[in-house]
Amino acid sequence: MPQHFHSLGRRIVRAYLLFSLGTCILFAIAAVIVVEGIESRLVDERLKDIAAWASPRHAGKLPVEMPAGVSFNHGQSIPQSLRDLPSGVHDVTVDGIGLHVFAGRDATGPFVVVDHASDYEDVELAVYSLLLVGLFVFIAMSLLLGHFVGQRVVGPIAELSAAVKERRAELPLQNNKDELGILARAFANHTAELQVFLERERSFTGDVSHELRTPLTVIAGAGEILVEATYGQPHLHAPAERIVRAAKDASDSVEVLLLLARSPDLIESEPLSMAQLAREEVARYQGLIGAKPIVLTFSGGEDFFVHAPVRLLSAAIGNLIRNACLYTDEGQVTVRLDAPTISVSDTGRGLPDAVLSMLNNPAASAKMRGSEGTGLGLALVKRICQFMHAEFLVNSAAEGGTCCYIRFTEI
Repeated sequence: MPQHFHSLGRRIVRAYLLFSLGTCILFAIAAVIVVEGIESRLVDERLKDIAAWASPRHAGKLPVEMPAGVSFNHGQSIPQSLRDLPSGVHDVTVDGIGLHVFAGRDATGPFVVVDHASDYEDVELAVYSLLLVGLFVFIAMSLLLGHFVGQRVVGPIAELSAAVKERRAELPLQNNKDELGILARAFANHTAELQVFLERERSFTGDVSHELRTPLTVIAGAGEILVEATYGQPHLHAPAERIVRAAKDASDSVEVLLLLARSPDLIESEPLSMAQLAREEVARYQGLIGAKPIVLTFSGGEDFFVHAPVRLLSAAIGNLIRNACLYTDEGQVTVRLDAPTISVSDTGRGLPDAVLSMLNNPAASAKMRGSEGTGLGLALVKRICQFMHAEFLVNSAAEGGTCCYIRFTEI
């Protein structure tokens, strides 16, 4: 899974969680306002009403009978702990007991109304405890619901994604009448169009390659006859050898194109030692140097194995070495291993901007000209790397020198 992958299911769960938290906070604020309002109405206003009734009766020397749990104290009868309280309602704790006290003053002096038996604090605690439990239950239910909805939404999408990735002949969900069905049918239609295009391209490449094999075989045969017939005639022998070499290179390219036209599942692969393969290709192209002051070497490095078709992998490495040798006038061409990468570097003239543009951007409109044909071999290497799920990189300096890398992601 990619490092920056963000699960749609997790985002759905997160959305439900944020919604539940926001809802709980909103209801908690409303509950606090209601509870405090009820407390003010049931306790504070009740004490004030009692005080308004009891104070005149006390001033008129009438008996003041209080409800159970409530007492009215005036003047010196006020307990010491409740004296000097400012006017208003207070919550006071005396000897560990919570009291609701309304303190006031009338014409005859201060008084207090004390609620000894109010269970509103317990009610308030029960209400807040219930709200807290409800908060956790609501969050848990939101998580479960978010997970359930996420699975219902993401599950079919994941199933469709797996079917596309596995290239199944029949994609699921196509009979659905919802958005998932529309998406599945669009995928199926697009996949069918791509399959038709791919088959047409493979068929065309195969047909062209097969048509080229016969004339190339004729050219190679005639060239070998010319090589045998022109011994002792240097001005004819050298061109004949070039004809044979060019026909062989073209035949090798045709064989590679034929392999690339097949499905990867139809090509046999095997574990290949990159060190052994590099040595063989370096030895194979030593004769290509001729009289040029060039040294072609394999500088070693840590060996590693790649599971790939031997013909394609040798063609990729061989094309890099051949291009480096052909377009380097002097200096050296070096092949090196640095697991999981093989590199071919040279001290040649460097690659033109058009070639680099083509390699770095397949849709580039730059056209190849003359010696810029060096990029054709590299383009074939790039296609081979794509076929093997490898990465192909090219660095070329303006003042000269090129280094090509093949980095394998599956070894």
